[in-house]
Amino acid sequence: MGIDLTGGIDPAREYFFAERPDDPEMRDSASMWVSDDQGEIGLPRFAVEAVAAKWEHHDYQLNLGLRGGRVIRARDTGDSRLGDPAALATGPLTFRCAEPFRTWTAEFDGQADATTIGSLIDGDPSSARTDLRFSVTATMAVPPWIQGALQPDAAERLSNSVEGDLMGGPRYEQLFRCTGTVTAGGRTREFSGSGLRIRRQGVRRLQEFRGHCWQSALFPSGKAFGYIAYPPRPDGEPTFNEGFVYDGDGDLIPARVASAPWLRTLEPAGEDVSLVLETARGQVRIGGTTALPTIDAFHRPRMPDFPVLFQGGVRYTWDGEETYGMLERSTRREKITWPG
Repeated sequence: MGIDLTGGIDPAREYFFAERPDDPEMRDSASMWVSDDQGEIGLPRFAVEAVAAKWEHHDYQLNLGLRGGRVIRARDTGDSRLGDPAALATGPLTFRCAEPFRTWTAEFDGQADATTIGSLIDGDPSSARTDLRFSVTATMAVPPWIQGALQPDAAERLSNSVEGDLMGGPRYEQLFRCTGTVTAGGRTREFSGSGLRIRRQGVRRLQEFRGHCWQSALFPSGKAFGYIAYPPRPDGEPTFNEGFVYDGDGDLIPARVASAPWLRTLEPAGEDVSLVLETARGQVRIGGTTALPTIDAFHRPRMPDFPVLFQGGVRYTWDGEETYGMLERSTRREKITWPG
């Protein structure tokens, strides 16, 4: 049947705003998750967020997890580098669309904060500045998933509820295979692996963010899965719960998660994060074990109720295959069972 890597999306949506949007809340965003195929290196989300209200200074974030528990992170703002609609760049981080829905690249060359997963779980803010460089070349391998396009009720939730504000406007994500290099701590590592990229343009409001669970991975055979779900609402109204499975050819198969590893405790690598997806063909069970976790448990003075956030790599197993993929999940602070 073949693979339509565009998913019917206009290639123009792969490019960035050429000028500052009129709406001060409008944002342009690119992010990636990368896992090497050995479970030694993970980049569980690095992103640039360009908001019209401060167009000359974009925010950027990155997480790098290394086997053994070392974590390198950045949460900062850099001078924007404007004028090229094929690139979203600020400070040391650059995303580039080399060919829409085919090839993307990302590069970082700067400094970040070195810590450990143990310190992050303990809420220890101490860290040491370190030089960090990485480059990634991503080749798309699965049709893009447009949030709200696979389930009628999912589209309704995005257009008429707080989940649409949380999603942040028109959004799609796409799994890829990749190669790259990482230089950290004076050591350069080359890797091959897979990952997920996200494109989003719109207004995003996070004030009512209560938590979520989001998993995705690409297997060596070309099989893949992904989903995003929000926890049950206190008023009993339905929430966004949409996903897909992919056989390696043809179209995405609509799914929803029936059993998700909601965030309840803060643990280092080795936690069971298996999941169950429901499709029209029946249930799909996928095993998962955290491999390169990062955790953001610090208070945010401007948003004191913002959930505790887990972003990490996971070793997934499905029908005898193994791969490394992503997991992001969050929960309000009062729902966490804290260590000690």
